[in-house]
Amino acid sequence: MITESSTITSLIEDFLEYLVVERACSNNTLVSYRNDLNQFDEHVNLTDVNQITSRHIDKYVKYLSHKGYLSTTKGRKLASVRSFVSYLHSEGFIENDPTELIPTPKRSQRLPKVLKLSDVKKLLQLPLHISSSPDAMRDAAMLQIAYASGLRVSEIIGLDVEDIDFTVGSVRCLGKGSKERMVPVHRIALDSIDRYVRRGRTTFKQQESKALFLNRRGTRLTRQGFWGIVKKYAKLIGLENSITPHTLRHSFATHLLEGGASIRHVQELLGHASISTTQIYTHLTVEFVRDQYDNAHPRA
Repeated sequence: MITESSTITSLIEDFLEYLVVERACSNNTLVSYRNDLNQFDEHVNLTDVNQITSRHIDKYVKYLSHKGYLSTTKGRKLASVRSFVSYLHSEGFIENDPTELIPTPKRSQRLPKVLKLSDVKKLLQLPLHISSSPDAMRDAAMLQIAYASGLRVSEIIGLDVEDIDFTVGSVRCLGKGSKERMVPVHRIALDSIDRYVRRGRTTFKQQESKALFLNRRGTRLTRQGFWGIVKKYAKLIGLENSITPHTLRHSFATHLLEGGASIRHVQELLGHASISTTQIYTHLTVEFVRDQYDNAHPRA
């Protein structure tokens, strides 16, 4: 929940960090978000984010019109505010999203980046291929569970040791809106996690005894730390331009659908509240089917 120190200004910084780690936004995009949100912050002039209402959003939109901004610019600025407020709502900082009833211009939907299965295998095998150190054990376990479960970055770094059920073969995670779900995990990933817990994690400082993935200081690995590890291995196999923090999650969903899983099942595994969010992956599988057709049909 919100604290006295969590002002709109400080939460904007949290949101910008989220955009870097979770969405891999470019510097130009971050500058745009920062400018838009700082302008909104100055306009509403509130100290507590829970004071934001739809009336404040409406007044801000009217303010933009009065300043003579082009419709495209107004749309972008409103989209920035909506994304920010939606983030606050999903992270539990505010109870209600005051932008839900405010229409925003439709934006073209970008398809998420997905790795080929062969590239996924290279990435998952790489840490222990180049080292047998405790760090490599942690990195291997982290990459394995990312692809085996499709968890969000925030869910992965939020895991505790007790969340792994080695007997049943599942992971318990706390998703958006503090919703708990159980996700099955295959044996290869479980073995990798078990190796890290028994032989690697014990060598780390134990300042946070519950956290599954630790840094060398013994504290829970951060989003930035996770992204730095993924980028390091992606660069080693030439995938630095093909990967984002959620690429393994996207690949998990797409490969399941390609393998015949139902979209409802994938929705539950990903923790999507709406199936419309999951349906973006069907566009990717259509491309996959088309490629298979073009490669296999004698008249294609």
